[in-house]
Amino acid sequence: MNGLTFRPCRITDAPGLATLFHRAVHEGAGRHYSTEQCHAWSPAPPMDEGWRRRLIEAQTVVAERGEDLLGFMTLDIATGFVDFAYVVPEVMGQGVADTLYAIVEGRARSAGLRDLETEASLLGERFFRRHGWRVINRNQITRDGITMPSATMRKPLARPRFAAA
Repeated sequence: MNGLTFRPCRITDAPGLATLFHRAVHEGAGRHYSTEQCHAWSPAPPMDEGWRRRLIEAQTVVAERGEDLLGFMTLDIATGFVDFAYVVPEVMGQGVADTLYAIVEGRARSAGLRDLETEASLLGERFFRRHGWRVINRNQITRDGITMPSATMRKPLARPRFAAA
């Protein structure tokens, strides 16, 4: 992970993160979903105001190397919902997502959240399971008439134990 920087998202990151998201869906998660499902999930990189708002209103952490955006993860600090967790296919399995997750979970713990929740893709489910998450519900999401499996997942955050003085 030489030369990687992890930092808060900037509004100017939105177009690059939209492209990253689209690539991650089609090239990364595409191994687990059909072409039709990937197209329904992300027909084009999202470039609207709603996309920018979702990135900025959440605590979004970005991974970059030089000028290249390599991944991002978002946390709604009020609810503990992890909305986005994506890396470019070239760095999958190289620890970028693990580091993004460690930062997000650390922020959640610092904020005193009791648990985290997400709606995970089939690929995301494997990632989150490795970090101690559990499936609490299996879902079938329909977009543009195409059904895709996903899972609602949750991770309780253990409270630190303090010894009595």
